[in-house]
Amino acid sequence: MARLACRIGQLAHDIHAVQALGRVGRMAAGLRNCQWRQRFENADDRYYGGACTSTRCWCQKKEGPQAIGRSRGGWTSKIHVVVDALGSPVRWLLTGGEVADITQAKSLLEGLKADAVLADKGYDADALIDSIQVAGATAVIPPRRNRVVQRSYDRHLYKERNLVERFFNRIKQFRRIATRYEKLARNYLSFLSLVCTYIWIT
Repeated sequence: MARLACRIGQLAHDIHAVQALGRVGRMAAGLRNCQWRQRFENADDRYYGGACTSTRCWCQKKEGPQAIGRSRGGWTSKIHVVVDALGSPVRWLLTGGEVADITQAKSLLEGLKADAVLADKGYDADALIDSIQVAGATAVIPPRRNRVVQRSYDRHLYKERNLVERFFNRIKQFRRIATRYEKLARNYLSFLSLVCTYIWIT
């Protein structure tokens, strides 16, 4: 019992020494100015005072055209491209998935000079074929089945249309293009332009 009382007295002496150190030295000022001490003095057990980055930083909401539309596969975007005889991209556009291919044909072909224009049945329209012939090129486009008068086309030359399909297979190797991480159309179109530039230089 006497040994226990001795230890209690020694403990009390140590506590007074720490209190004196806090009053006289710089320890008290350091504790008062310490950020973690101020944070946890009045903190509730269920509350975490450290705010994360998302609540501290405010970012402006991205606004603008997104070029996304509903098609058979859901909400998608559509890339319209013209390639040359080597399969390199010459001109490209971005629209929503619900936009028909033929609506962008005039914008894609305007100002381009070619001996022949190859396209699939989706571009079979008298107005487009006439404009291609007026420009001095040959329209190599297979006719639709519902045409009353089936027109002829160069089947052997039409086999070269696989160049545009091979171009799409190549850009799908870039995950940022295949899955579209960007929300706005201008950002996605910028990465598409970067990929097309890479195809040109490689």
